[in-house]
This record gives sequence, structure tokens and C-alpha cells, in this order.
Amino acid sequence: MRILGIETSCDDTGAAIYDSHQGLIVHQLASQVDLHQQYGGVVPELAARDHIRVLLPLIDSLVRDPLNDAKKLDAVAYTAGPGLVGALLVGASLGKSLAQSWGVPAIGVHHMEGHLLSPMLEDNPPEFPFLALLVSGGHTLLVDVEAAGHYKILGQSVDDAAGEAFDKTAKLLGLDYPGGPAIAKAAINGDANRFTFPRPMTNRPGLDFSFSGLKTHTLITAQKHQLDEQTIADIALAFELAVVDTLKIKCSRALSQTMRKRLVVAGGVGANQRLRATLQKLADQNNVRLFYPRAEFCTDNGAMIAYAGYFRLTTEGLANRRLATGKPAVNDYAFDVHPRWSLEDI
Repeated sequence: MRILGIETSCDDTGAAIYDSHQGLIVHQLASQVDLHQQYGGVVPELAARDHIRVLLPLIDSLVRDPLNDAKKLDAVAYTAGPGLVGALLVGASLGKSLAQSWGVPAIGVHHMEGHLLSPMLEDNPPEFPFLALLVSGGHTLLVDVEAAGHYKILGQSVDDAAGEAFDKTAKLLGLDYPGGPAIAKAAINGDANRFTFPRPMTNRPGLDFSFSGLKTHTLITAQKHQLDEQTIADIALAFELAVVDTLKIKCSRALSQTMRKRLVVAGGVGANQRLRATLQKLADQNNVRLFYPRAEFCTDNGAMIAYAGYFRLTTEGLANRRLATGKPAVNDYAFDVHPRWSLEDI
């Protein structure tokens, strides 16, 4: 089975083709970083307009390349949520239209399930069950994964997600967007002894996350000091250490609670090298195997959507459901997107 995957949940336009026998055939990504950089964050209307501009040419370049053999496409998967509603509608409407015109099934994919399953694209994928830490710009989740499609949310962000907090902190420090790489780069020259920031919600039971207060603490600290290059580096390091330590503490609790021996980390913040090193130490101490997708699949991408679509089509039996006309049963003209959508509600 060969699946076209379309990702337009936020500010990256992704398209990919996944084959159930050959693996990932091709993937392309059009970033909007330059578009949103002057604003220090994503502007939803601009994001949706840029998806409209680049998505069809991006897909056209994939399907017209004879090396990709797109004539054998069996389905189209698109991100149906969660995400920015305007951005989601671009991918959903085009995905459904292409599926209708090609006479193949279309399926809406949960964005965070795409992240959760992204390590399956690697040569050494994790086996089920496992614990998953999903850390992106819009979401921070700890998920107990009993099997593919069987998810229990153990904890989640109650306000700002980790990635969002990185972006906002970078903006208040005058650093570039996206904030994660900018904070990490500045923190390299920071003095760890100058500032100590709180580890939010770690002094109470539970696995939920809150980074809004940490962001406010960072703002207050910045307002009390002249923001020269060294002070920015010191604040960036204190902030990064606080986020990483908070994630580690929550992962440690979740591993103890679930007794899982495999930990998957995915999402854009999962590319942070300090987080990776810290969680590797935690894994070694607890005899746990740690899994990541490759760096290019930590951020939003079409490859994870194509794979998640393949998983959904095969496990739900949609690929073989056809009407008397021969048209796919899942291909009515209606479609919907879900800006808010829990993993447990798939």
C-alpha cells in the first residue's frame, strides 16, 4: 500500500509518500520560518495563506516524479487536527479533493498520533507497549501507549506547552524565531550558577505540565537586568535547564507509574540536545530504552502523517471498503477538521 501524506497543522507545509513494503519513498517540507520570524511567532492567517500557495505545487512535484511511482497511490492521509483551523482546512480540502479525483480513500489523521508513531519510520522502531513524551509548540503530553491506537493520556500541559514557552521566551529576550533552537544556542555560553528558575508543578503529585509561570518568572528576571549578551545567555540557560529538568522529573514519575521499559520522545522540542542527553541518563539509570525519530521528523512533517494514515487505513479496514460503484466507502464529499482533539478521542 502506498500513501500520500499531507501536513498543514501549523506553519510547516509537508508532503510525503510512504510505501508499506519499501518504507518512506520521498518527503518534502516547505518551512514558513522566514514568514513568521518578524512577528516572533506564528500568525495563523499568514500560515493558512502560505499553505494555499505552496501545498499543491509541493504535491505536484512529488506525484509527477516518475521515481516515486505515484500512479500506485492507494490513499491520501491529511492532518485533520489538532492545529490552526485555517491551516488544517487547506490540507483537508486538498487531501479530500485529490482522493476523490484519484478514486482512493482519504483519511484524517491526528497530528499528535503522527508524532507518536514517527519513530516507526526508523530502522530500529520501538515495540509496543511504551511511554511517549510528546513535546511540540502546541502540546506537551505524557501518553501510555499499550498498543498502536490504544492511548491513555497520563499528563498534559494546562497552559503553555514547552515549545510555545520556548518561542515566547526567545521573543522577550530578543532572540530569533523559532525559539527552541535560539534559546539552545544562546544557552551554550550561559553561566549555570547565576540564575536558578523554578521547576513548575514538580513539587506536587501528578504528571500535568505548566510553563506559563516559568515564562512569567523569566520575564520578571529579564526586566530586572540589563539584557547584554551574557545576561541573555545566562537567562536562556536557566530557562532551558528548568524546562528540561521538569520534563525529566515528569518522565521519571511516569516510568515508575507505568513500569514501561521503552520511552519514545517526539515533537519539535524532542530535538533539543540537552533534553536528549538528560533523558538518556534517566533511561540508563532505569534500564529503559530511549527512542527518537530522526531530527527532521521531530518537527511537523508529511512523512509521519503518511505513516499514521497507513496505520489507520489498515487497522480500521478502510482500505478494502468500497461501494457498489467501486468508489472508496470513506470518500463522501464531507470533511471536518478538529482544532482541539484529544488523542483518547480518536
